[in-house]
Amino acid sequence: MSLLKLRDHGRYDYSPLPDRPDFTWPDGKRLAVSICNNIEVFSFCDGMGSDSAQVGAPQTSRNYAWRDYGNRVGQWYLFDLLDEMAMPASHNFNSLLFDTCPQIADRMIARGDEFVGHGRTNGERQDSLPPGGEKVLIEEAYAAITAYTGTSPAGWLGPYLAQTHETLDLLRETGFSYVLDWPADDQPFWMRTRTSPILSVPYSIEVNDSPVMIFRQQGSESFERMMIDQFDEMLLQSARYPLCYTIVLHPFVIGHPYRLRALRRALTHIASHRDDIWVTTPGGVAQHYAGIFPPEAA
Repeated sequence: MSLLKLRDHGRYDYSPLPDRPDFTWPDGKRLAVSICNNIEVFSFCDGMGSDSAQVGAPQTSRNYAWRDYGNRVGQWYLFDLLDEMAMPASHNFNSLLFDTCPQIADRMIARGDEFVGHGRTNGERQDSLPPGGEKVLIEEAYAAITAYTGTSPAGWLGPYLAQTHETLDLLRETGFSYVLDWPADDQPFWMRTRTSPILSVPYSIEVNDSPVMIFRQQGSESFERMMIDQFDEMLLQSARYPLCYTIVLHPFVIGHPYRLRALRRALTHIASHRDDIWVTTPGGVAQHYAGIFPPEAA
């Protein structure tokens, strides 16, 4: 017996995929498909923010403007494409966008898309704030979405998927019922908090335009192939297991026309299988799964 003991998070137990109870998504579908888009706002030449050419580059007017392209142009291309494909989407939404780009929120409301809490700005991370700062960040983001839309958000994705040891507790106590920050599975699973369980919903950090094309510097053709291969293989695997497929986007990345063309081809391929899949949002996934497996059964 090893003398080394691994540190455990205490939030969920190990559960191998073949040992779980079977279920289906609505209308007997086996594969849920969600488009998860990140709409973000940044402080000018201050705080955090990715760069188009260099990981860890300092904040400049150039990379600020590159990211701002997503809100000024790329997001609107993406909205139009989603309208053409008649596909819903969820948007991980920085709450300060209500002050800076309210037209984006208005278009989301008109489309019936889902607002997912995503902090105040991606110029900050909640795991680097002073004591008490994370609670304020989460509560401000929740309150801003509720006030503007009239509906409280169910889901949360932290900026940069950052978490502290208290994040899940704070999210549940604020009112969030599911989280996207733990990419440990292709099915939802319940996680323990100090009050009541919170649901982890699948969110891909692999089929994700930012790490693929910005951090790993792979081209849009590679991302297109990833989107299609992931979908085709998960559709095949879903005959045995009910699964969740997600595409993760950022309009300042995917919104450039040559990359949007790759997304258009991938979504066209996915749409050709529409009779075999459930096109939904993470919130739809969470609601359906919780209806089958309520938290008290976790």
